[in-house]
Amino acid sequence: MSTAREATHSQPVWRERSNFIIATSIDSGNTDVQTEQLWARKIDERHFELCCIPFFAYDLSLGDVVETDDGYMTRRVSTPSGRYVFRVWFGESFHPREEVAAELESLGALVEWSSTNLVAVDARDAAHAKELAAYLQAQEDAGRLMYETGKTA
Repeated sequence: MSTAREATHSQPVWRERSNFIIATSIDSGNTDVQTEQLWARKIDERHFELCCIPFFAYDLSLGDVVETDDGYMTRRVSTPSGRYVFRVWFGESFHPREEVAAELESLGALVEWSSTNLVAVDARDAAHAKELAAYLQAQEDAGRLMYETGKTA
């Protein structure tokens, strides 16, 4: 008997802004994780600004204002932030994860670690996302990591 788990954020990048925790359903793939906890700032009874970088949920970004249902599960993005999300998977790579994270931060990215192998990366706008994607692609081409965007389209 498996129990569904929730992905959590221990160090949300905008922790100081947050005052509420909501959740979203995620595609669990091959895991027992079915929801992701999201740190947020309450705007009103149904609207919240996301204060963390989603690790698993697609089409949500830091700073998006989302609408929730009665159980505080996200229903939709009501006001997009214009920010972009990348997920970086280091797997069993022996390459320095901290070096990559430090370089991303030096390029102006915000980073949030899910585990020693997975980091979520925030880009402030489309131009910044292109710059970060070029760096991440070079790192992937060198066999140091794998990455994806947080958008389904």
